Amino acid sequence: MLIAFFPAAASAQNGMPQPWQMNLQPAATEVATYIHWFHDWINVLIFVISIFVLGLLVYVAYRFNERRNPVPAKTTHHALLEVAWTIIPVLILVVVAIPSFRLLKLQLEVPKADITVKVTGKQWYWSYEYPQDGGAFGFDSLMLDEKQRAEAIQSKKIAESEAPRLLAVDNEAVVPVGKIVRVQVTAADVIHKFTVPAFGVKIDAIPGRLNETWFRADREGIFYGQCSFICGQNHAYMPIAFRVVSAERYAAWLAESKQKFANAADAAGKVADATR
Repeated sequence: MLIAFFPAAASAQNGMPQPWQMNLQPAATEVATYIHWFHDWINVLIFVISIFVLGLLVYVAYRFNERRNPVPAKTTHHALLEVAWTIIPVLILVVVAIPSFRLLKLQLEVPKADITVKVTGKQWYWSYEYPQDGGAFGFDSLMLDEKQRAEAIQSKKIAESEAPRLLAVDNEAVVPVGKIVRVQVTAADVIHKFTVPAFGVKIDAIPGRLNETWFRADREGIFYGQCSFICGQNHAYMPIAFRVVSAERYAAWLAESKQKFANAADAAGKVADATR
């Protein structure tokens, strides 16, 4: 997208991986925020359990080694201990299950959508369709190679900070900030996986099947993802790019895109007719 068309859209690189990044990408949706909290909370729980088990191992190795305990005990059963090591793990799993089920409910129950975008995975790029009332349109989104990326940056079609290598694309999907976007996902050839980390979105794109998910971005910016299912030779070169803009900029982009991509489709149809 043209920088001139989105003059205020340039933002910090918070929707893409960073050099030496040690943590998850900053969350840009409610689902991603919950995923981050759940991830951090589970890690704390795992750390506490690991320290506890390590402490038990160290204690047993010290207290019951051959030198300190030359005559081994012949106890084979301890009812209280056996009940404890059965009940405590069950309680831990219940505690983990409650927020886990809440997260699944949040992810799988798609609320009433403001916008629907259909995404089709292909070898090796993505196609987007906007089935809006009064003028549906669609377009392909392909990764920019090094030459194309350099030309786009030089001509100021995209800011260098928003065009990471192997992620920048020729046509970004654009959605408005604060609106519920239902994403319908399928594939035209093999199984792909539609993944945008900052949105907390990761869903299979399967030929002959229409899966759906949703997100509601809470800030403007450019957010990248990739196919995360090995789908063939160029699996690593089919990035996903969503630009989140204000409602006013989205309306302007929508009007421009209906004309732009409708003309492109008409031209392609005429070429196809001429070659028959």
